[in-house]
Amino acid sequence: MKSAILSVSDKTGLAAFARGLQRLGYELFATGSTLKAIQDAALDARPVTELTGFPEMMDGRIKTLHPGVHAGILARRDRPEHMESLQRHGLQEIDLVCCNLYPFVETVTRPEVAFDEAIEQIDIGGPAMIRAAAKNHESVLVVVRPERYSELLGALNEGTVDPPMRRRLAAEAFAHTSAYDSWIAAYMRSSDPDGFPPEISFAGLLTQPLKYGENEHQKAAFYRFGPNPGGLGGAVQLQGKELGFNNIQDASAAYQLVMDYERPAAAIVKHMNPCGLAVAVDIATAYRLAYECDKVSAFGGIVSVNRPLDRSTAEQIVQIVTHVVIAPEVLDEAKDVLARRKTMIVLAAQPPRTGLFDFDLRSVPGGFLVQEWDRTGFDRASCVVVTRRAPTEAEWEQLGFAWTAVKHVKSNAIVLFKEGAAVGVGAGQMSRVEAVQIAVRRAGDRAHGSVMASDAFFPFPDGLEEGVHAGVTAVIQPGGSLKDADVVAAADAAGIAMVVTGQRHFKH
Repeated sequence: MKSAILSVSDKTGLAAFARGLQRLGYELFATGSTLKAIQDAALDARPVTELTGFPEMMDGRIKTLHPGVHAGILARRDRPEHMESLQRHGLQEIDLVCCNLYPFVETVTRPEVAFDEAIEQIDIGGPAMIRAAAKNHESVLVVVRPERYSELLGALNEGTVDPPMRRRLAAEAFAHTSAYDSWIAAYMRSSDPDGFPPEISFAGLLTQPLKYGENEHQKAAFYRFGPNPGGLGGAVQLQGKELGFNNIQDASAAYQLVMDYERPAAAIVKHMNPCGLAVAVDIATAYRLAYECDKVSAFGGIVSVNRPLDRSTAEQIVQIVTHVVIAPEVLDEAKDVLARRKTMIVLAAQPPRTGLFDFDLRSVPGGFLVQEWDRTGFDRASCVVVTRRAPTEAEWEQLGFAWTAVKHVKSNAIVLFKEGAAVGVGAGQMSRVEAVQIAVRRAGDRAHGSVMASDAFFPFPDGLEEGVHAGVTAVIQPGGSLKDADVVAAADAAGIAMVVTGQRHFKH
């Protein structure tokens, strides 16, 4: 008779799986609450203490850490000396391990969880059993996810459990314990946020496979951090076609942009750059102003708002082709309107939680970069007026809007803002003066009376002068150029106001 050990925190599908194993002739051993759940389902199971000869100890900390369990899992069936050792010590072979781990992730993602409570949710015996079974997968089946129960029972019943399947289950088991340890390590280092550890890993949970990546020949998938991380990782798709790799990237860019504003804001994004942005008394007005920034580029864009999406705003959005709409909430009154564009993707996403994996990650060949998110906003008190003329109160407000916007535009970045709306955006240029030229060309006559934000300093006066010639009246930029004196002199000569922040917002 074959033997199986079952020890699971997630009891989903447990009774049916245990029943299926019994029908296949497996003798079942189980721990604690797993044993009770199986017996409550009127199934025969024996306590794992019959394998160890020891009771569970220390509030359950010691259950399976014993040769009576691990020798039966790790013994190689092709090694006579291993089998002789089992027989000599009266130990039993274990042919299947079904195990998933204490709910550490669910515990530490609850607000204000106590440290002692978190520590008690660090599973020790479970990972040891899983890893032992995965190591000896040629002889021992290991299953860690309830979604695999039906598949495994079917293969056992049909006699189709082959080496590739065993290896797939083993790989999944090692990934399960690896992700679990990544969460523990992140939690432990969360009390020491300064610096980065010598080794770091990130635990992603598959949200969905994607049809393809940036291009059709690239495979892709979307992972989220933890059970409910908010943001794009926790977004709910309400309608539309299958979400794509580029959709997610663009939606993320649009979402982060509008969430940086306290007042109602709407953004239209193409290729991760805003082609429209506005702040207003309500999102319907904000969307109208954002659309007017660049009506041509808005076609086929991604729309994001930072307030519940209402019918009035939805009526405007469906007037043109829009690929994705993302909002904190979509009101019922807007859903019927959006449904007119059946293929348009509509996402509801709550603000992201500041979690244990709260980093901006960039992969490179042979490694990856890790940095904090750029969460620095506009702080008028830290700005320094460097020109003879200071901004008016109206200009200060627009400068704040523009400075918040420019950090979300690919460098070199220039944003012109006027009356609460972006009227010109120059993004991703190798030359800053060309970024200004693009922004003022987009703005046209609307550049008159606008303010200008630059994500980094002006290396020469020429970029500033392009804005002045277009009618810009005030500028905000980090400063720090060797030619700062020349740039300030050009601003003074034009009679405009300029402030420096001392902080740049590169976005590569």
